[in-house]
Amino acid sequence: MATARVVIVGAGPAGVRCAETLLAAGIKPILIDENRRDGGQIYRRQPQGFTRDYTTLYGSEAAKARDLHESFDRLRGAIDYRPDTLVWNLTPGQLCCASQGRHSTVDYDALILCTGATDRLMPIEGWQLAGTYSLGGAQIALKNQAVSIGHRVVFMGSGPLLYLVASQYVKAGAEVAAVLDTSPLSLRLKALPKLLARPGLLFTGIKLLAQLYRARVAVHLGIKPLQVMGDAANGVGGVRFTAGNGRTVTVQADAVALGYHLRPETQLGDLAGCTMAFDQASSQWWLATDDAGRTSVKGVYAAGDGSKIRGADAAEHAGRLVALALLEDLQQPVDAGLRDEQQQALAVMDQFRLGLAQAFPWPSEQAKALPDSAIVCRCEMISAGELRRTVNEKGACEVNRAKAFSRVGMGRCQGRYCSQAGAEVIAAEAGVPVQEVGRQRGQAPVKPLSMLTEEVSS
Repeated sequence: MATARVVIVGAGPAGVRCAETLLAAGIKPILIDENRRDGGQIYRRQPQGFTRDYTTLYGSEAAKARDLHESFDRLRGAIDYRPDTLVWNLTPGQLCCASQGRHSTVDYDALILCTGATDRLMPIEGWQLAGTYSLGGAQIALKNQAVSIGHRVVFMGSGPLLYLVASQYVKAGAEVAAVLDTSPLSLRLKALPKLLARPGLLFTGIKLLAQLYRARVAVHLGIKPLQVMGDAANGVGGVRFTAGNGRTVTVQADAVALGYHLRPETQLGDLAGCTMAFDQASSQWWLATDDAGRTSVKGVYAAGDGSKIRGADAAEHAGRLVALALLEDLQQPVDAGLRDEQQQALAVMDQFRLGLAQAFPWPSEQAKALPDSAIVCRCEMISAGELRRTVNEKGACEVNRAKAFSRVGMGRCQGRYCSQAGAEVIAAEAGVPVQEVGRQRGQAPVKPLSMLTEEVSS
């Protein structure tokens, strides 16, 4: 097994640190990344030819972004790096990939999934209108295209990313109409003991909020979203919500960015047959791993936000730790001190994660309050009313059965943006805990792709 063919999927913080650790141990991994450049989402590099400086692009995370990019630049020539390549399916020991329309297969002895996370979304009436984006989509527009998603933007949801992206827009000179947070201040105060596990990061969050106040951005806490206003012809025209004091407020805007923390990209692990576990703190399913990143399937590992949502710093530690786990399984020498260091750091970060989940909870009650006319699945335009009828008229109290009857989650996103909210709607209507409703099973292709007819093997 000394010549094991090791494949890492994802060149974000976890994937880069994993590759770096394996290379130092004499293993040259294949690093496959869907993006054209390394860095993942949080440290996404700007396109070639763009010259914005790190502080402008990454704000408070500039030093970390630079360090990760420089680390990757040092190892890039020593590994088999394959950017702009989507892993869209897998079978035991083999990945199915697509790059620029061409299909290829990649064999592996050990697979390390560093697939990262994507936005976790809760529907609101009118969110299907043009001009409604996810927080991640708004961030990509700013980092990758150097544009704002609108002339006057509302940021709505909850969690640290809400404030990070809003502050990045303010720094870039965009007009931020309002930041609307569904979490009340009282929950943050209750979560403070856990959040103090990482005082530096807590202080960074406070600074982001202070920057918004200094820029005179209206920040509302404890709100209840009511509607994205507008029409099909003109797109978004504003947002209507109930403020913490019970007053109904309307904010004029031509773009909205939504997001409630993140959800792990678990599709490949699901296709590999890995066991999934329900996390009570965040109320979602993710890959079940041991403390080092081993999944239930031999030879398949996972690290970073694709395994457990703990942020970019934790992803770097988890990337190193999962590489050490693989080396241990290959019966190669492992630096016990380095392993202990990563485990200790992750224990602290896991405590902080629990604090964030308490301070900025997933708003499951919003699913129950959605009007029947509200769209849940934007790809297939399935409404909350249609989904509730599958429960009441057809007895579909499990997500995959509801999918078969209603087509919810059958669209281009394969349920990546609607399945968790859809499960909440089903659970509320059936009167059962959301974990009993289950999760939507992964299907290939995990993302939309186009392919030419010519096949290339590697």
